[in-house]
Order: sequence, then C-alpha cells, then structure tokens
Amino acid sequence: MSKNETKKAATPENEAVERWTEIEHLPEWDEEFYLVYTAKKFGKWVMLKTLRPELKGIPEYEAMIEKEFDVRYNLAHSHIIMINDFEDVPGVGRSIITDDVYGDSLRKLIDTDKLSPEILDKVLHDLVDAIDYIQINHLVHHPIRPETIIFTENVQNLKLIDVGFDQKKRLSPASTADDILSFGKVLSELLDHIPTKLSYLRHIADKCMAERPADRYHNIQELRLAIDRRDSNQIYIFIIIFLLAMLGLLAWLQFRQHSKKTANSVSSSITLVVDKPYNPIQVYDS
Repeated sequence: MSKNETKKAATPENEAVERWTEIEHLPEWDEEFYLVYTAKKFGKWVMLKTLRPELKGIPEYEAMIEKEFDVRYNLAHSHIIMINDFEDVPGVGRSIITDDVYGDSLRKLIDTDKLSPEILDKVLHDLVDAIDYIQINHLVHHPIRPETIIFTENVQNLKLIDVGFDQKKRLSPASTADDILSFGKVLSELLDHIPTKLSYLRHIADKCMAERPADRYHNIQELRLAIDRRDSNQIYIFIIIFLLAMLGLLAWLQFRQHSKKTANSVSSSITLVVDKPYNPIQVYDS
C-alpha cells in the first residue's frame, strides 16, 4: 500500500464509513418527525433515528432531536428502548443511536393476524409498567400507538421506541389522562382482532377511552388494579381489617401485661402476709 493510500484510509471520513455498514431504512417504524433505520456499528446491530430531510437544518427541529437525546439518555427500563449515542452517520445525518430491537411492531402483528394470548398479556402488564415509568420520570411524549410498540424477534419482549421528547418537574393531569386514553385505544384495537370475547377487558378499554377525562382511570395504579380484577375499595378494606387486627392484638397484649402485673402484685402481698412472724406480745400490748 502506498503512502497516499495509507493516508486516505486513515481519514475520519473513511473511518466513519468503515464504522457503519448495512444501513437500511425501516419505513413502517418512521415517526412524525423522524426516519428510522437499522444498521451495524462496528459489526453490532443498532437502530438510528434522524430528522426527516425536510426538517434538517431548521433550528427548532435540530434542537428538538438534541433535547430528546438529552432527555432519554439516562432512561433505563426493560420495556423501553435504550439510547446509546448521538452522532453523524454517513448518508443518514445526525442521528440518535439506540439498541437494536429487531422484530415486529404491534401494528404489523395486528395487520398480519399474528396476535397471541402472550402478546395481549404483555400489553396488559409490560406496556402498563413502561407507561408508569414514563410518568414517574415526568416525560412528555407523543401518543403511544401500535406502531411504536415493538416485540423483539425471538423472545417477543415488548419495547417502546418513542417515549419522550421533553421532561417536566411534574406532569399535568391532562398528560396522565392522555396516556390512559392511548392505552385504551391500543387495548381496544387488540380486542377487535382477538376471537375470544373478554368483556372485563372491553370494559377497561371503554373506561380508558371515556370522552371526559374525569370518567377515565385517574392514574396507572387504578388501571393496574382493574386489569388484575381488583379495586381500590378492596385495598382499603384490607388495610382497615389489618389495622383493626393490629389494634386488637395491641389491646390484648396490654390487657395481658396488666393482668400479669396484677397477679404479681397479689402474689407479693400474700407472700408478705404469710412471711410476717406472729408476735403474741403485740396482741397483749394492744
């Protein structure tokens, strides 16, 4: 190899090309403002999220993708896609780099009639857990849709790929209500494509989609209790019974301790009387 060839191979541009291979656009995973790609970085599969071409170079959108990276970089949840880096990718542009979640979107599973009881169960539990985590971290995000819910290829682990572009000190009640509405829409569509009629789940979906936010579940905990066929009243009744039982036990222990002290006092008095010597002189003296 000549010196010129060696110098050419060592340029940053060539290093970047060697770093990135097998870049492929995934149209079905595109988001409102972003295009989504799969690629290999140093031979490892990852995913790329970059601004749509018509939005690149516009300051507000450039700031938006950078802020999304900052907001999501420290998130860690088993059902939320992990973000690794933010860098320029040849032929793609400035991109958020995430773990690879190769598999099928819930939208594809619905459209190809590949739903299963396991998929439904993961939506009922894993998706609710992910939404709970999003709310605990006060993340503002686009509505959750079947297109943003991914099931990995082999183990069908549920992953959310669009979970937040801003973070607040606290979420408004409207944001919480919107999450519950989105969950209801996802669940309702699932139930539309499942042969088995699950009336209690249909009731949950309908309540989540109630027109008035006040008529929906007030928080994720209420929703989770409904899914598990429990309600907050049952929890309160259990707590009251537990507290009454504790109070009864405390009263019994106090009564037992008092009885023991009384018994010891009587025993001591009897002992003093029995042990006191009889003195006849005192009788005559009196």
